[in-house]
Amino acid sequence: MSSEIQKKSTSLIDEAGVTQSLQLSASTENAWIEVIHKMDSVYADLVHYQVELEQKNTALEEAQKFIDSVLSAMTDVLIVCDTEGRVVQVNEALESLTGKKAAAFLNCSLGEVFTSDSSEMVDQFPEKLGQESLVDCEVSVLCVDGSSAPLAMNCSSRYDHDGGLVGMVLIGRPTGELRRAYDELNRTHNELKQTQQQLVQSEKMAALGRLVAGVAHELNNPISFVLGNMHALRRNGSRVAEYLSRMRSITEGMDDAHKLREEFKIDHIVRDMDPLIDGTLEGAVRVSDIVQDLRRYSGSQKEESIRFDLISTVKKAVQWVVNASREKPEVQYDCPEHIEIFARRGQVHQILVNLIQNAIDAMANQSRPCLTISCEKTPEGVKTRVMDEGPGIPESALAHIFDPFYTSKPVGQGTGLGLYISYGLANDVGGNLEAGNARSGGAIMTLTLPAGDS
Repeated sequence: MSSEIQKKSTSLIDEAGVTQSLQLSASTENAWIEVIHKMDSVYADLVHYQVELEQKNTALEEAQKFIDSVLSAMTDVLIVCDTEGRVVQVNEALESLTGKKAAAFLNCSLGEVFTSDSSEMVDQFPEKLGQESLVDCEVSVLCVDGSSAPLAMNCSSRYDHDGGLVGMVLIGRPTGELRRAYDELNRTHNELKQTQQQLVQSEKMAALGRLVAGVAHELNNPISFVLGNMHALRRNGSRVAEYLSRMRSITEGMDDAHKLREEFKIDHIVRDMDPLIDGTLEGAVRVSDIVQDLRRYSGSQKEESIRFDLISTVKKAVQWVVNASREKPEVQYDCPEHIEIFARRGQVHQILVNLIQNAIDAMANQSRPCLTISCEKTPEGVKTRVMDEGPGIPESALAHIFDPFYTSKPVGQGTGLGLYISYGLANDVGGNLEAGNARSGGAIMTLTLPAGDS
């Protein structure tokens, strides 16, 4: 009995051992499977990271090539320094300018790069780190042959990706190029000014040609005064000479002398002498005034500002243009008797002549053209309005009416410079010129002039 129990016990123990051995074997297999899965995951991550690293490395190489190509293409000199003023990078422009290789500049101080006479300016570069930038500083770099090359240098601070100050960047352009560019700009500007003056003078001469007939008419009247009076003076002078000659031959009494005085109308001549002379002087003065107006109008020299009556200048401009025109428009004035202004009279006269001429041209097809001119003092200054009864200015043309060479006249009948020149002259005398349309039709040109005493 005991032996059977022992056998059964032994059998149970063996079965338990086998079961435990089987359980240990299954656990070990699962552990290895988990390790393999982990290794696969780590390997996949390594592959992924390697791909990303290669992509970033490629992008970095492309960025470096791009930066190198930009630096090589720059015509301006580039010097990159650290916070202590040591050179860490330069571009090919500096190598070409100085004849030195880039390696010769690396780790050099700025004092070794620039000439001694630039030291005062160069010393300011590190002092401005993290502060304002320096612009157009005149410095000179040392060349390999011992000469110097002047530069217009700009200095700015350099920061890293975290915003930390890491140095400065110097960018300079050889001043020889700047001087050439400035000289070219200055030459072009002078040519433009000269051309503009020539255009102004040409427009003056063109307008003057249109006014010759009217001016000739104006000169004709005072010249007639002078000629008529001088003929009368000559005739009466010969009588006086004859009278005096005969008086010397008279040897008899006073009765003969009295009869002779009556015969030659000496008393009448004496009475007429002063009026004749006064008329001659008045005619001469009028001729002188007209000639002076012509000189002021056609002269290329800028005259001095004076005080003058604007109303008389307006009427004189109207008289000039109307006398030279085939069609004689009706002229209506809405002006006070006198308005004094302080300006350049010749330029104001030229502006008015141009505005009145344009107004009359705009009414060329009108059966009864009428020109209205008004003058008034306003807080902005003295305003003179020239209004015609023509077709007006199209809305599309209002923005271009003062542009050079812009004209609505047929080819050969206008240069497109009259209003452009008038606009410039108005600004030149401190005023303004505006264009618009009246509600009743026709164009309105408004000239505003300062009314100051000086």
